[in-house]
Amino acid sequence: MSATPPAADLRSVWHDPLVRRLLVSNVLLYTGVALQAAALGKQAFDLTGREADIGFIGLAEFLPAALLVLVTGTVADRFDRKRVALLAVAGELLSSVALLVYATTSPTSVGPLFVIAFGYGVSRAFMAPALRSMPAMVAPEGALPRTIALFSATWTAAVIVGPATSGFLYAVDPWVAYAGSSALMLLGMLGLTTLRFVRRPAPPDPDERPSLHAALEGLRFIRRSPILLAAISLDLFAVLFGGAVALLPVIAEERLGVGDVAYGWLRAAPGIGAAAMALLIAVRPVRRRIGRTLLAAVAIFGAATVVLGVTRSYAVAFLALVALSAADMVSVFIRGSIVPLVTPDEKRGRVLAVENVFIGASNELGAFESGVAAQAIGTPATVVGGGAATLLVVGVWTVAFPSLRRIDRFDDLTPAAAAVAAPRSG
Repeated sequence: MSATPPAADLRSVWHDPLVRRLLVSNVLLYTGVALQAAALGKQAFDLTGREADIGFIGLAEFLPAALLVLVTGTVADRFDRKRVALLAVAGELLSSVALLVYATTSPTSVGPLFVIAFGYGVSRAFMAPALRSMPAMVAPEGALPRTIALFSATWTAAVIVGPATSGFLYAVDPWVAYAGSSALMLLGMLGLTTLRFVRRPAPPDPDERPSLHAALEGLRFIRRSPILLAAISLDLFAVLFGGAVALLPVIAEERLGVGDVAYGWLRAAPGIGAAAMALLIAVRPVRRRIGRTLLAAVAIFGAATVVLGVTRSYAVAFLALVALSAADMVSVFIRGSIVPLVTPDEKRGRVLAVENVFIGASNELGAFESGVAAQAIGTPATVVGGGAATLLVVGVWTVAFPSLRRIDRFDDLTPAAAAVAAPRSG
């Protein structure tokens, strides 16, 4: 048996030119996406004053990922992932430009926003499995967990800079915010064009024709892997119930009484907490008691959501958002490391496409659930109830999935081991 390559340190991973190129491209792209998301939710609420319309924006973005899951993963596994990602990002850019054009027409209807959000969702459904497969294709030997930590940090940097910038640009005019998001997406797309890979998935069997059976392999693989099923579904249900961030336009205006700029910083608070935690994880990664740490992080996420729902203090709300996002970053890092470690590369696109539906369900569908619930029972009850439901989910998963609870080290995780059960800590 060959020796396991030594884990690379953070400095060497960052100085790897391919890793750095991927990270810079992603921080530009996701900053544009986060800027657009903050402006879109605010504009929808400003046009109608209805919490449910924020939810319908989330639903419009989620539906394509669910409807196309059997197609998007197969495309990522059978075709060049870089080319797929570039075409998908181009579609996202067109959606941002469409929002820009609509914003210049002094809009009074929220309907076109739903249509554009659906088009954006189609592009992202193809982009996610292709782009999220790339860290494993550029990571130096022994450096995948640290590469994923840095990859996650690009998202957290984006959700600080994007929403905070959105608040200032939106206060000038909504179209200015969309112009900023379009420019950042374009720069991110140009960066991806220069990316090369040190390893590629095995080419598909030329004699194997695309089929429903092959497309369903990602779903079957998750079902056969108790650890993978537990980690992904935990995120699904926890964030589905705890989707309070989608209601921030309502919380800012009705509960906290603040304006556009303060709202922008409130949207940036989750990024601040996530970025601080991402840097801590990159420097001092989680090494032992992986499963218990994941469950504890999701519990903290739920508790901080409850605090957000009961407070009328801007400072307390800001700190609650920092705390819940820091805890969520721990969850994102652990799940983001588990998935590529237990998934064979030739199936990674299909598995990530299914996971993308789960993530979309927890984020966009969670936004829909939160928006509709807030319209019916009020924002405070929706947020508090969601946080309490998240805590209940953690308790159920702790008992129902002992294999997740028993994960000790990432080194213990392989496709073969995960298909049976997690090794016990020793």
